[in-house]
Amino acid sequence: MQEKKKFSRKTVLKLLFIIYACISICFTTAAIDRMFSNDYAAISECVTLNDNWDITINSTSYHNVSLDTFRFDIVNKGDIITMMRPFPGRLDCVGNALLLPVRQTAVKVYIDADQIYQYGWDRLNRHKTIGSGYLTVELPDNYAEKTLKLNMTVGEDNAFTLFDPIQIYEWKNIYRVILTQNRAPLFLGCFLTIFGLATCCITVFALLFSGKYLRILCISVFSICIGLWTLCYYNVLLIFSMPLYMISLLEYISLFLAPIPLVIYMREDVLALNRPFMHHLYRILLIAQIAFTTVLIGLHAVDLVHCAATLKYMQGLIICHLVYFMIVEFMNLRISRQLVHKLFLVGMLVLSACVFYDLLFYYLNRYHGVTFLPVKGIASLGLVLFIFILMVSFYINITQKLMQETERNFLIRSAYTDELTQIHNRRYCMEYMNRIMETENQAYTVFCFDLNNLKVTNDTYGHARGDLLIKSAAEVIEKAFGPHGIVARMGGDEFIAIAETHNSSDISSMIGEFHSAIDQKNMDIPDLHLSIALGYASCTPKEYNIEKIYQLADDRMYEDKVKMKQAAARIQA
Repeated sequence: MQEKKKFSRKTVLKLLFIIYACISICFTTAAIDRMFSNDYAAISECVTLNDNWDITINSTSYHNVSLDTFRFDIVNKGDIITMMRPFPGRLDCVGNALLLPVRQTAVKVYIDADQIYQYGWDRLNRHKTIGSGYLTVELPDNYAEKTLKLNMTVGEDNAFTLFDPIQIYEWKNIYRVILTQNRAPLFLGCFLTIFGLATCCITVFALLFSGKYLRILCISVFSICIGLWTLCYYNVLLIFSMPLYMISLLEYISLFLAPIPLVIYMREDVLALNRPFMHHLYRILLIAQIAFTTVLIGLHAVDLVHCAATLKYMQGLIICHLVYFMIVEFMNLRISRQLVHKLFLVGMLVLSACVFYDLLFYYLNRYHGVTFLPVKGIASLGLVLFIFILMVSFYINITQKLMQETERNFLIRSAYTDELTQIHNRRYCMEYMNRIMETENQAYTVFCFDLNNLKVTNDTYGHARGDLLIKSAAEVIEKAFGPHGIVARMGGDEFIAIAETHNSSDISSMIGEFHSAIDQKNMDIPDLHLSIALGYASCTPKEYNIEKIYQLADDRMYEDKVKMKQAAARIQA
C-alpha cells in the first residue's frame, strides 16, 4: 500500500511538472509574440492596389478588373503580361515602397514612361530560374496620380492563374511587416535549422564510436532541410537581401533533399517487419528518391529543366513515401504494440494531414484561383511536431536498447565473474586458455595459487572470516598479476593468473610485488594470517601447450604448499 501511495505521488508530481512546463511555454511564446506584434497595427498601414487595373495577357485585354476576383487561364513560359493602373491621388508620397509579389516572372516597373525597377530579365535571357516571392520596389517622391505599369514575361510553364495583392508600404516598415506576418515560420524555421545544425555537429563525432546514432543524424539533417525550406517558403530570408532566385533555389533544394534522411531513418522499422516484399519496396523508394533528387538538381544546374517545373513529381514521390511509412507502422503495430510505433504513426498521420492540406491549398490557389481555405502553411507546424515525435521515438528506442544492452552485459558479466571476489571465474579462464591455444601465443606464464588455512579459518572463526580471507587473497593476486594478464578464481581456495610474458625479470617483479601485497594486507587487517602457496611455469620453445603448462604450474604450487606446511610445523615445534 505504501509503495502504491508513493507511486501515485510521483505520478502526480510528474503531471504537475508537465502542466507547469506547458503553461510556461505558452506564456513565454505569447510574450515573445507580443514583442514582435505590439506595433503591427501601426507599421502595417498600407494602400492595396487591387482595383482599376487594365491587364493584357499576350493579345487578350481586360479592363477595369479587380485582382481579388480576376481569374484567367494558366500562363506558361514566354507569355507576356502587361498591367496598368493610376496611383491614388491622396497619398503621403515620401519614403514609400511597392511590395510586388511575383511567380517565376521577369518584371519591369514603370511610372508613366520612366522605368524605375527591373528584375529577372538577364536570367530569363540565359534560361535560368527566376524565382517566386516578394520584390520591394522603392517609389519616387512624386508618384501620386501617375500611372503604374508592370511589364512581365513568364519564365516557367504552369506558373499561375491569378495575381496576388500589390501593396504600398512605408519603406522603413516593409521588412518588419514581412517578418511580423510570418513570425511563426520565422520561429519554427530558425529553431529547426539551429537545432539541426547543432545536433548534426555533435552526432557526426558520436558516429565515430557507434552506428546507433545514425537515426539522430537523419533527424538533424531532416530538421535542417525543413528549417531552410520554411524560411525560404515564407520569404523570411528577404531580410538578408538575398536575391529572390537564390531563395527559391534554396527552397527547392532543401525540399528535394528532405525525404532522403527520412527514408534512411525508416530503415530499422522496415527491417523489423521481416517481409521481403516490404524490404524490396523500401530499396526501390530509397534508390528512386536519391536518383530523382540527383537528376533533378543536375538538370537544374545545367538549366535544362528547372526545379519549379518538376515540383509536382517530387511532391508525388513524397506522398508515396508517407503512404508507405504509414503502412509500415501499421504493420509494426500489429506485430508489436510498442509505444515507439504508436508515436511514430501519430506523427506520420499528423504530418500527412498537414501536407495534404497545404498541397490542396497550393494547387487550388495556383491553378484554380480558389482561396476559400482560411489557413495556409500548417505543414511547418506538422513538421515541427513530427520532428519532435522522431526525437522522442529515437530516445525511447535508444533507452530500450541501452537497457537491453546493460542487461545483456550484466548477464555476460555474471556468467564470467566470481560472485564473491568479483574477479573472473573458472569458465572465463578456460575460454581464455582456448583462445591462447587458437592464436598459438608462445609468450605467457601460468601462475597457480592455493589459499592456506581456509578450512581452519572457517571452522574456527566462521564463514564470514573465511570469505574475508578469500577476498583478501583475490585482491593481492589481482594487484600483482592483473595488470599483466588475467586473474581468476578456479573454485574454493584455488586461484590462477595468466601473464602475457615469459620474461624472467618481469616474473620476478610480479612475484616480489605479490609477497609485498600479502605482507601489507596482513598489516592492514589484524589476525588475518593470509598465506598463499604459489607455483608457476612459462612456455618454452619445446613446450607451449597451455594445458601442460598449467599442470606443471599446479604441481609446483602443491610443492610450494607442502614446503609452507613443513615450515609452519617447524615454527610451531
